[in-house]
Parts: sequence; C-alpha cells; structure tokens
Amino acid sequence: QVQLVESGGGLGQAGGSLSVSCATSAHTLRTFAIAWFRKAPGKEQEFVAAINWRDSSTMYADSVKGRFTISRDNAKNTVTLQMNSLKAEDTAVYYCAAGTYSEEFLYYGYWGQGTQVAVSS
Repeated sequence: QVQLVESGGGLGQAGGSLSVSCATSAHTLRTFAIAWFRKAPGKEQEFVAAINWRDSSTMYADSVKGRFTISRDNAKNTVTLQMNSLKAEDTAVYYCAAGTYSEEFLYYGYWGQGTQVAVSS
C-alpha cells in the first residue's frame, strides 16, 4: 500500500520561503516518481515539480522554475519541495503524488491529502 503524508506549508510572505514535505516508504521512493501538484481556488490543478526514482532527475513547471527545488532524502523517506521567492499566486493546496515520471496528473495513481500554502503580498 502506498501512503503519502504531506506536512509543512502554512502562511508565508511574498518574497519569503516555505517548504512542504511528503513522507512515504522506502519502497515507494524506489518504485515511483514523486511529484507535487497544486490546486488554487477557482483554478485547475497544476503540476509543480517531479523527481524521478531512477536517477533523481527533476522537472519543474515554468511558473516555479528557478524558485522551487524538489529533492528527496532516502534516509528519511521524504521528498521536499523548497519554495523560495514566494508569490501570492503560489497560494494553493499542495498535493504529493506517486506514479510515473510526468507532468500529467493522470500518470500518478497515489495521492496525499494535501497541505495548504498561503502567501500574503
């Protein structure tokens, strides 16, 4: 059974930093790519970043490239999204997902419960 538990987030200021983490199992990290998606009120779900299990290659949405960094800690079985230079438009519920390395949410079959990130301008 694949379990994904998000933590972190909360309230940040524009220009500041926040991080969200996804805790899972070692088996999940060795088997699936892990991605972050976000859903803002009134907007479609949006891909944010992904990290591949095979070689830790990463991909980012253009909207966060250069500001966000996804990384994994195999010792702690976690994947962290470090968010710097925050913007008000980063406000959303952030979801961790496990699946096939892609920007498309349909390739991810396992999802966490989500964690809120709010950025004040």
